[in-house]
Amino acid sequence: MDTLFQRGLDDIIKGVRHQQSSTESIFMSRVIEEIRREIKSTDLQTKSTALQKLTYLNSIHFIDMSWASFHAIECISSPAFSHKKIGYLAISQSFSESTPVILLISNQLRKDLKSGNEFEVSLALDCLSRIGTVDLCRDLASEVFILMSSSKVFIRKKAIGVVLRLFEKYPDAVRVCFKKLVESLEGSDSPIVSAVVGVFCELSAKDPRSYLPLAPEFYRILVDSKNNWVLIKVLKIFVKLAPLEPRLAKRLVEPICDHMRKTGAKSLVFECIRTVVTSFTEYESAMKLAAEKIREFLMEDDPNLKYLGLHAISIMAPKHLWAVLENKDVVIQSLSDEDPNIKLESLRLVMAMASESNLMETCRVLVNYALKSDPDFCNEILGSILSTCCQNVYEVIIDFDWYVSLLGEMSRIPNCKKGEEIENQLIDIGMRVKDVRPELVRIARDLLIDPALLGNPFLHRLLSAAAWVCGEYVEFSRNPVELMEALLQPRTSLLPSSIRTVYMQSAFKILIFCIHSYFLQKEDMTSEVSDLASKRECSESSDLATGKALVQSDQDEGFNPRESNQSYEYPFSCRYWGWTEANLDREEVIASRVVEWVHDGFSEELGPVSVTAQDRVPIPDELVLKENLTDLEAICGGVELPAPGSFSLTSPYYGESAVFSVSNLQDEEDSEPSTESTSLLTEHRKRHELYYLPSEKNKIPANDYPPANDPSSSINTNDATEDLVKLADQSLVSKRKPNHAKPRPVVVKLEEGEAAPVVSKKPELKDDLLSGAIHDILLGNEAKAASSQSNPSDKSSSKRKGKAKHVDLLDSKENLAVGEQPNHENPSSRRSKHRGDGKQKSKKSKGKKNGDGRER
Repeated sequence: MDTLFQRGLDDIIKGVRHQQSSTESIFMSRVIEEIRREIKSTDLQTKSTALQKLTYLNSIHFIDMSWASFHAIECISSPAFSHKKIGYLAISQSFSESTPVILLISNQLRKDLKSGNEFEVSLALDCLSRIGTVDLCRDLASEVFILMSSSKVFIRKKAIGVVLRLFEKYPDAVRVCFKKLVESLEGSDSPIVSAVVGVFCELSAKDPRSYLPLAPEFYRILVDSKNNWVLIKVLKIFVKLAPLEPRLAKRLVEPICDHMRKTGAKSLVFECIRTVVTSFTEYESAMKLAAEKIREFLMEDDPNLKYLGLHAISIMAPKHLWAVLENKDVVIQSLSDEDPNIKLESLRLVMAMASESNLMETCRVLVNYALKSDPDFCNEILGSILSTCCQNVYEVIIDFDWYVSLLGEMSRIPNCKKGEEIENQLIDIGMRVKDVRPELVRIARDLLIDPALLGNPFLHRLLSAAAWVCGEYVEFSRNPVELMEALLQPRTSLLPSSIRTVYMQSAFKILIFCIHSYFLQKEDMTSEVSDLASKRECSESSDLATGKALVQSDQDEGFNPRESNQSYEYPFSCRYWGWTEANLDREEVIASRVVEWVHDGFSEELGPVSVTAQDRVPIPDELVLKENLTDLEAICGGVELPAPGSFSLTSPYYGESAVFSVSNLQDEEDSEPSTESTSLLTEHRKRHELYYLPSEKNKIPANDYPPANDPSSSINTNDATEDLVKLADQSLVSKRKPNHAKPRPVVVKLEEGEAAPVVSKKPELKDDLLSGAIHDILLGNEAKAASSQSNPSDKSSSKRKGKAKHVDLLDSKENLAVGEQPNHENPSSRRSKHRGDGKQKSKKSKGKKNGDGRER
């Protein structure tokens, strides 16, 4: 009866589709309760139907089904294939290594693997390939080995695919299954060869050196096979093997070029192109053929093929820029393509063509193009410009004044979200390039006084950098008072607290600079008075008393700013703040010393720091960084913290402390007459008109901000594309360094390098065991391990026999099975011989090269 009235999977799907968003959760809850009740039934048909519905809800709506693990095991034990299929699907989808009942399926898997029904065997193999643990793979390795020799191609192909999971979880399975796997390469069944090549393609991606002895077999498949899928997998294997054995390239170039000329499959052509441009770049004829095929991809109307063509050019660009220049018209026109992926690839290629001679023009055109692009692509353009210009410590930049101006212009683009990147480069350039600091301060000043930037949260970090630059290099400013007013303008209260902290610190630096300049100016005036007095004493030695009186009279009348009848006062003088004449000299001396101390602290120049500097600082023994601070409250319990939004001022003369609260001040301001507040606001606006937005009559100024830079409506997309094409025709061809009238400024670099240390990932223990087992089997050392220890000559002779085994497959002079040699060279050291890091490294001795390889 339960089965008769049970709702099936079709009913659940229809019910979910008819539900609205507000009632869907209620419907799901009812269905889950129904499934929980049905799955406990002793009838396997009812149980399997409930499990099928739960599996669907888990895959589509992510409903938890871990509680039904045992019920899934019950379904796979059913003799009915329909129940078994539902159970295996649920297990493959929900089981993991942490499932408590996973060991209970070991016997059932072994039973189904030995079944006479090939479909039941297929279900068991598929389940093992997905959830196989170390224990399951160890227990079932012999059954999988037997199935690799099955007379049914369908079963044999599935068993070969499961071998990959066995090797991954249980490396000792290599000694059982690997020889059979290698023998399957020589078979004539295309599905079997395809499965074996797929397994070796995955294995070679982890440790390609272990599979070098199989290069002759892969070469035979490359020449003889007609299956495009198999050929693509073999090419992927050779891409991994070619850097390890340079002699492979000579043999592989011609067959790969033949496939490119003859085949009509675009997928195989692209894989041949990628193989040539990544591994066989020293063969000019193959590179030219690849460039021709890439041109055909670019001319296709299919956007997928066009993208593949652009991607292939981007692979060639670092070493073969001529291929980019030959297709520059298509590359630049692709910037206006509808496909975003095509636009991104073309943008990377345009920046790859940039050089010292055309960088300024390229950036100008791209920035104008970004003004009318969509927000995402606009930021991609800005990010490409920033990443290209900062490569190798701004190696491509000649005029840093132009570049900091460009950074300021980029920050005003309406859709700019690169505030953090621009912030880092502004600070970095300021610390590295001393000659650019005057222009840098000017750009920072323009950013600080622009009220539109305050309304863009993506540029708050940029404003922080601008404030820091103005405070750090204030000596290059023409008007420090203007910087102070910009940092203290009223609308900075809308900035985050972290940004306002930088504003306050920079304002304090500028204030100290101004006061220190005042004291220095006063000292200069005092020294001038003394010099004038001494000159007059020398010229009027006949009347000393009269001369002293004249000097005193001139000093009092012309150079003393404290005299009451003088109308001039220094903005930071003691009289300006209302101090008494008796304390004037003493307070100025104290203030001068304090200001000088603070100024000396700020005058210490900051420079770039290596990213590894902190790691080289030893931690003091008495410093405990991970200790709990729970007892800090007991130590500082008596300290009363000020209320939020309040501050205190203490008078050093009267010993009184006055506490002011922002909320209290706000209440007082609100209680004052409106006429007075309006007059104060008007006076402040008149003085700081630069920082206020123009408001209409009888309207209160709003807090929102206008866009920083509205793109002009007269700009046309086609005009910008034509500019890019013109730019490519004129300047992208020349790669020679131009003769600049203005020399490049000195850029500070760190001796130990700028890049972060690359931490090499240690191979896992399972990978080492797998590679060692495969190596022993391929070299035939497993059976002769004991004899090789007693007689070393047997070991060498066996290796010579192993070498002779592969000679007949390719060439009697060139043996590709280099993996049989006892001396295993580090692949990184072998590649370093062909790269060459410079003239000095190329002159090093062979011993030094080996040492460098070991260091790498």
